Amino acid sequence: MIFIGLAWLIPIFPAIAFLFISFITKRFKPVSAVIAIAGMGLSLIFSLGVFYEVITSGVSINQPVEYAVSWLSVPINIEAGVLIDPLTGIMLLIVTFIGLLVEIYSLGYMQNDPGFSRFFANLSLFSSSMLGLVIANNYFQMFFFWELVGLCSYLLIGFYFHKPSAARASKKAFIANRVGDFGFLLGILCLFIAFGTFNFRELAVSIPAYSNVLFLIIAALLIFAGPVAKSAQFPLHVWLPDAMEGPTPVSALIHAATMVAAGVYLIARGYILFSSLHEVSLVIAYIGGITAFMAGTIALVQRDLKRILAFSTMSQLGYMIMAMGVGGFTAGIFHLTSHAFFKALLFLGAGSIIHAVGVQDIFKMGGLIKKMKITSWTFIIGSLALAGIPPLSGFFSKDEILSVTYEHGYRFLYYLGLFTAFLTAFYMARLVFIVFFGQERQKNPVHKTPWNMKLPLIILSVFAVFYGFLSKTFASYIYFQAAKGIEPSLIIMSESLAAAFGGIILSWLIYGKQVVSSEALSVRFKPIHQLLFNQYYFNEIYNWLYERIVSNISRFFHWCDRKIVDGIFDNTTFLIKRMGIKLRLVNSGSVQNYAFIFFIAIAFIILWLAAPILGGI
Repeated sequence: MIFIGLAWLIPIFPAIAFLFISFITKRFKPVSAVIAIAGMGLSLIFSLGVFYEVITSGVSINQPVEYAVSWLSVPINIEAGVLIDPLTGIMLLIVTFIGLLVEIYSLGYMQNDPGFSRFFANLSLFSSSMLGLVIANNYFQMFFFWELVGLCSYLLIGFYFHKPSAARASKKAFIANRVGDFGFLLGILCLFIAFGTFNFRELAVSIPAYSNVLFLIIAALLIFAGPVAKSAQFPLHVWLPDAMEGPTPVSALIHAATMVAAGVYLIARGYILFSSLHEVSLVIAYIGGITAFMAGTIALVQRDLKRILAFSTMSQLGYMIMAMGVGGFTAGIFHLTSHAFFKALLFLGAGSIIHAVGVQDIFKMGGLIKKMKITSWTFIIGSLALAGIPPLSGFFSKDEILSVTYEHGYRFLYYLGLFTAFLTAFYMARLVFIVFFGQERQKNPVHKTPWNMKLPLIILSVFAVFYGFLSKTFASYIYFQAAKGIEPSLIIMSESLAAAFGGIILSWLIYGKQVVSSEALSVRFKPIHQLLFNQYYFNEIYNWLYERIVSNISRFFHWCDRKIVDGIFDNTTFLIKRMGIKLRLVNSGSVQNYAFIFFIAIAFIILWLAAPILGGI
């Protein structure tokens, strides 16, 4: 197993590319791009080798390959290691493949940008961090790369730092993720206190026999706070729509295969911890279901092309989290991988549209099917896959999630997921009918799209069409204890199809045939429209909480720090200073004064010694 033994090199290649670009080739744009693509290409080759050896060598999730070296001993021993199993193999392949296509696409999208080399350097570091997270064999190492992913996302979302909106968006993403990451850190420290190790395999052996269930529930919920923030789940979801301020290739990479997927991957990697606690599984399932529904409703009324896709990502991540909570390990990971292809396709397609037209408001577009055929048809394929139309990949992966939810008895979540499928089909059909088949409402000159932006779209569209047929093969590959793939149900499949086609037909009647005016509907249901358009006012609520509560608390602690803590030390030093000023007068330099002081001191000593004698007389 040569490639498995060298798997530690996979995150090293993009890291070396980052160093080369940052310190050597920053001024030479073509060289920087070649180095970044070469680093990611090598990682993809090694990932393919690892994937092949996992398939052929009988490596499984229950019998992985692991090797490690001592990293820190201060005073506890922390390892830096590699854990290879089918989950690692498929994630390495997805991250490197999508990452390479995004970098090729960026050659055209970013060619005239003054920050070209900086973009490829940050993209390389971002990919390296995600790959390091994937191969980690313990929670501490994963947390280290988890934080690096957060740092890189801050740099990439705020890439256009001269724009106030981009600066605010990057700060918002960073702060929201710090909240979740703090919980994640506390959770893994709780596990270490209980078991004395961060290692995934050692914890998997010890957790089922642990008797203090309440402590374990607390640790699991704290760890789950990390995925809630990183995968933009309710209530820490507010950063993701604003993350669209970054360049579109960044949005494609973040939303398809890296940052937001890291949260789902963490739950999958620590699946024994979460699945062994029914209460925690319920929390995970309902958080995912609520997020899927909520994001789907918000996407119904958005106008910005990238924001619609951002809320779609939140909704699909909710599906994956829900699947993990109801016991659908296989279904959740399969949807994670299939979603990576068609969501990367959709974001890169959106970038191609924005690059050509120059606007992001879908109501300022129209008729693009005639002007951008490759982009239009590949985008439509991605939209149909996302909507769950057979035989595209999204149909199979989404149907598995609905099936496992129903079969495991979560009927409310099943119908919530089914209605979310209807919403998904509706808002994606709305987007397609307006942008590609609608009347051109604003004359926009369409610029030519270069080949290096079209090629990734074509490749991803092929995977969006055919990847779903691997569902049974995938289930046997990723099999994890009792979390087998659920046999397809004709009733569930029929209901899923009815929801998807119902959403498309209703959208066609409103935005295609215009049987009902969308403007009239928005006026008729103005309170609901405003509620959804303003994202349930979560941003306003958080701003109010920050200004009225957090700011006042911080001001109180600032007052305590300045007046009490600093006041004690300031007054102490002031007293010492005044004493020094007075005592300084003693050192006058006059011999007569010194003799006088010496005489007085001797007199006091004599009186003190004579006091007992005089008292006896």
